[in-house]
Amino acid sequence: MAIPYAPLSADSARQTPAHDNTRGFLFMALGFFGFGITDMLAKLLTAHLPLIQVVWFRQSGLFLGVLVLLALRGTHVLRTPHPVLQMARGVIALASAGCFVMSLRYVGLADATAVTFTAPFLVTLFGALLLKEPVGPRRWAAVVAGFLGMLVVIRPGMGVFHPAIGFAFVAALCFATRQLLSRYLSGADSIATTVTYTSLTSFLLCSVPLLFVWQTPADLGVFALCLGLAASAGLGEFLIIRGLDVGQAVVMAPVQYTMILWSTLYGFLVFADLPDAWTFVGCGIIILSGLYTVYRERVTALRARRAAADRTLDACPSEG
Repeated sequence: MAIPYAPLSADSARQTPAHDNTRGFLFMALGFFGFGITDMLAKLLTAHLPLIQVVWFRQSGLFLGVLVLLALRGTHVLRTPHPVLQMARGVIALASAGCFVMSLRYVGLADATAVTFTAPFLVTLFGALLLKEPVGPRRWAAVVAGFLGMLVVIRPGMGVFHPAIGFAFVAALCFATRQLLSRYLSGADSIATTVTYTSLTSFLLCSVPLLFVWQTPADLGVFALCLGLAASAGLGEFLIIRGLDVGQAVVMAPVQYTMILWSTLYGFLVFADLPDAWTFVGCGIIILSGLYTVYRERVTALRARRAAADRTLDACPSEG
């Protein structure tokens, strides 16, 4: 999936007592560079292997990344008061990855990536409708602009629309659902715990049907692509977890939009697929709307913290 991580909530940043946003930015940028390679390799492999096998190799890389995390931090990472919700998030993550890889079989990397960037707007929409989170007119305007940007990218009815782009949108829907669960879980569990359960659940689930559809890679080239897919996914996972550990999640959020740069570059170099001008226009609208949404969330979080601090001061007895 093009955007595996976004800020879990406005409170995510409080999980680390001290922040180094410069190092966090570097880790996140390298992580998304790795995920760009992951998506490119997944698209290549859809021509050689069954869909679930491509997803399995991708998830196996994330699984190995989590094993490294467990080795570094210990099994206490698995402690959670919400194991069922954590596993449910893993199921949804697998559906998201499967739908995104399916879209890559038929549409360009940049187009699929751009559509998945609607996920933050869906999070805002669902958060307002389901969680009753306050959303002002400015953020609603950003949501509308983001959807308009998606329509510019896919242009239904104008001869450039491929039905498989719908899988990318379903992947975004699943991702938005994951983020809603993340916002609920963030108060009780760390980012590391959530990522660990998500990876373990999704890997084990996709391992079951793999027994019935497994195809041995036809040659060493295909096998090398499989290993590269797993390695880039695992490395990207580790780097992004590290970035979220050392930096503030809200500050790190805009880094995810570098994915569109890598998707466009790899799409051109590997598949000779250069998006047209309208795709760039749509991507620009989506990215600017997303950055504004991140900015408004940060402003809202700062105001909430200041209000809480003021209430604390008002509650303290004055010194005589």
